[in-house]
Amino acid sequence: MKAAIFACSTALALTACDKGPEIREENASVAEVANKVADAGGATNFVRPGRWESTVTIEEMSIPGMPAEASREMRGMQGQEQTSVSCLTEAEAKRPREDFFAGNNKSCRYDRFTMADGKIDAVMKCSNEGGTQTMTMQGNYSPTTYNMTMTMQGEGAASAGMAMKMRVDARHRGQCTGDEGA
Repeated sequence: MKAAIFACSTALALTACDKGPEIREENASVAEVANKVADAGGATNFVRPGRWESTVTIEEMSIPGMPAEASREMRGMQGQEQTSVSCLTEAEAKRPREDFFAGNNKSCRYDRFTMADGKIDAVMKCSNEGGTQTMTMQGNYSPTTYNMTMTMQGEGAASAGMAMKMRVDARHRGQCTGDEGA
């Protein structure tokens, strides 16, 4: 589950883009999508560099078979906002690395990835250790903000019935200050 959540959250950073080029991919690897995003940016920044503040709200979470105490803790996380701050450098903005989109998880693949006209719509599947997670990402973006709803559904022995829905709201806050991620 941790790898799937990381894959979702890192894919979010790409949505902080201009409404310029259009990217449409089907049955594509994470590397293929990363290259398309980087190529579409050309000599300019496709993702705005600088300080970004992101707020993640877990709206729903279900993990069948979880012990009662852990289940109570998970329910307690629902509705709570978690804010993080990150710094995207100029170099990262011009040419994002493959792991920018799905971490180090090489088992992820996009069924579809569409980014155009201020909207993003993607479905990514990741397989690992007896299970598959399907992540759906839909939202809106502008050069300085993005809003995304993400769902994750687990299948297979390791993650059967696991489901999560979260919302991410982010804003560009200017230049990096050096205390991001601290």
